Amino acid sequence: MKYLTLVACFCLGLLSTSCAQKTSAPDAVNNAFKARFPTVQKVKWDKEAENEWEGEFRMNGKEMSANFNADGAWLETETEIKKSGLPQAVKDAIAAQFAGYKVEEAALVETPDMASAYEVELEKGETTIEALFKGDGTLIKQKTESEDDED
Repeated sequence: MKYLTLVACFCLGLLSTSCAQKTSAPDAVNNAFKARFPTVQKVKWDKEAENEWEGEFRMNGKEMSANFNADGAWLETETEIKKSGLPQAVKDAIAAQFAGYKVEEAALVETPDMASAYEVELEKGETTIEALFKGDGTLIKQKTESEDDED
């Protein structure tokens, strides 16, 4: 019985230390990040997909994230903004196209193809919509999720 307890404690300790290890991005990604955001000291990396890494960080008092492919090519930067910081054209488009939905989060999105766009998370009941708008209020794309999808 003592042996089983000892083995169980060892396994729990091993599991907890392996879960606590931080994910680190490949050198190419780290180097590209440092070149793009030279003043950022702390970044938390997560693997978004097989060939994509996302770094979360704070810069100039704002929460941000940047995505890179495994070769270090920049894919996207998101900067959280207040809902009130959305352009009026985007607010008007949300009111017209998503009546009854509430804006939960908003972010300024920059990609190599777009200078800037606005990503909003909209909620109504158990449905969440992630919508991307141009600054003039044009809907670029949307993705719908229900609470069941997130489980």
